[in-house]
Amino acid sequence: MAMIDIEHVSKWYGDFQVLTDCTVSVETGEVVVVCGPSGSGKSTLIKTVNGLEPFQEGRILVNNIDIGDPKTNLPKLRSHVGMVFQHFELFPHLTITDNLVLAQMKVLKRTRDQAIARGLELLDRVGLKSQAAKYPNQLSGGQQQRVAIARALAMDPVCMLFDEPTSALDPEMINEVLDVMIELAQEGMTMMVVTHEMGFARKVANKVVFMDGGEVVETAPTEEFFSTPRSQRAQKFLAKILKH
Repeated sequence: MAMIDIEHVSKWYGDFQVLTDCTVSVETGEVVVVCGPSGSGKSTLIKTVNGLEPFQEGRILVNNIDIGDPKTNLPKLRSHVGMVFQHFELFPHLTITDNLVLAQMKVLKRTRDQAIARGLELLDRVGLKSQAAKYPNQLSGGQQQRVAIARALAMDPVCMLFDEPTSALDPEMINEVLDVMIELAQEGMTMMVVTHEMGFARKVANKVVFMDGGEVVETAPTEEFFSTPRSQRAQKFLAKILKH
């Protein structure tokens, strides 16, 4: 059974259609990369998966829970679906430890000691245990994004969504974030990743979804997508992006 099942999803902002009949599935343990030119609807699509963006047509199931069902408890669902954004969304007035502890205590009802223990374990995993007492503005962008990943993992998610997690980073910080994501993928975490990092996609993704103009233009196994993309739009996109 697919962990994430997006079926014929369409979305409008007023009269403007941003998603048109999008269908994507992510199996348990699979890494799916969503790529395409800017403005193609990638970020909007991934935000519909945990209900951050409403949609008007179609159906989305996450771990067999219907996102569009009015009876679905979205805050509860989001606690099981890790989300990492472009901009790290850390609380600037809290230490790194407290950033990791807050949601665990509020949502998962862990004691402070339990939450701290789990938070420090995950900080260690992303190589930042020594930064636990600092505040976000004392860390580099790459370090803050690794904290954001640790914070998402602290909620014991069934899957992880990444919305261009490296696009706000300086080039030398990108790899430290991608390395953490590669490790997660190797450990079998189900991941849906919007990214322009084609090297990462090629190395880690099981399949690639190419979007343009709010549509899923093609979905293919990774090597097939890079070696023989079927659509002209994907061919043009890859020709531009792989030249450098």
